[in-house]
Amino acid sequence: MGQITSLYVYKVVSQASEGVETRDLVEDLGLDPDGPIDPARMVSSEDYYRFFARLEERDPEGLALPWRIGGSMRADEYGAFGLAWKSAPDLRGSFSRAERYGRVLSSVEVFELERVEDGAFLTLHKEGDGSRGMLLSNEASIAAVRVMCAQVSAEPFRAKAIHFMHAPRGDVAAYEAHFGCPVHFGEQRDAVLVSEDTLTAPNLLGDATIAGFFDRHLEQELASIEERQTLDGQVKTLVANALSEGVPTVSSIASDMGMSARTLQRRLSDEGFSFQGLVDAARQGLAKQLLCETDYGLAEIAFLTGFSEQSAFTRAFKRWAGQTPGSFRKA
Repeated sequence: MGQITSLYVYKVVSQASEGVETRDLVEDLGLDPDGPIDPARMVSSEDYYRFFARLEERDPEGLALPWRIGGSMRADEYGAFGLAWKSAPDLRGSFSRAERYGRVLSSVEVFELERVEDGAFLTLHKEGDGSRGMLLSNEASIAAVRVMCAQVSAEPFRAKAIHFMHAPRGDVAAYEAHFGCPVHFGEQRDAVLVSEDTLTAPNLLGDATIAGFFDRHLEQELASIEERQTLDGQVKTLVANALSEGVPTVSSIASDMGMSARTLQRRLSDEGFSFQGLVDAARQGLAKQLLCETDYGLAEIAFLTGFSEQSAFTRAFKRWAGQTPGSFRKA
C-alpha cells in the first residue's frame, strides 16, 4: 500500500465548494480537520483516492475540483522539494528534481522527464487501481505542475499540451479553458508537454548554490526512504507476491511501482541490478522459505515460485543452491 502526503488532503478540502461538508471525510483518514498541516504526515493511497472520490460526489462543481486543487498549490508548501523546484536554474532543472525527488512526497507518484523533439514531457506515473479517486488525483497533480511552472518561470508559462490516459469527465472545452492549451484524452501518458524554449527559460529565483543546498537535503531524505526499503527490495517483494500467477513482466512490476518499465530498468541498472537477476533472487528466496517453513510438496512449491513443471524448478534450484530441493529440505 502506497503513502501520500496529508498536505494533499487539506488542499482538497480547501477547494471544496462552499457548503460542502468535509469534516467527516478528513476524520475518517485519522486527521484533524483543523490541522496543523504536516507534509511529512502520510495517509494510505487507497484511503486518499476513496476520500477524493467521495468529496467529488458531494461537490456540485466536482468537474473543476481537481483543477482548483492543483491551482491552489504553492511551491513553498512542499518543503525542501518546493524550494529545490524554485531555485533550479530553469524548468528543465525543476523537472529533473521532480523526477529525482518526487518520492519524498509520495511513494505512489513518480515523475519522469521524457525528452522529445523541441521539448519534453513531464510524465506522471502513479500506482493504483484506476479508480475514480485516482483519476481525480492525476488531474490535480497535472494541474499542480502547470501552476507551479507558472509560479517559478521568468517567462509567461504556457504548456504545448496536456495528455491524460483516461476519458474526459466532462466537456473537453472546459479542460482546455482551464489549462490554456490543447488537452488530449485516451493517450499513452498523463503528462505536461512543454517546448524547448519554455524548458530553458530562467527561473525567477534560480540559484545554483541554493539549489545545491536543497538537493543535498533531499538526497538525505531519499536515503532515509531507501533505507526503509531499497529499490531492489521492493522489486523482489512484488515479484515474490506475484509468482503464484506466473513470472511477472518488468512492465507489470514497474506499473505496480508507479513508473514505466524503461524507468525501472534504468534505475535498477544505475544501482547495479538487472530485473531478471532480481526475479531469480525472489524465486530462490521464496523457494528456500517454502522448503524450510512449510510442508508443501515439491510440485506445489514449483507452482508457487512460477514454474510450470517440477523438473524445471529442480534444475533451477540446483543452479541456485548447488543441491536439489529435497536435499536442501533435509539439511
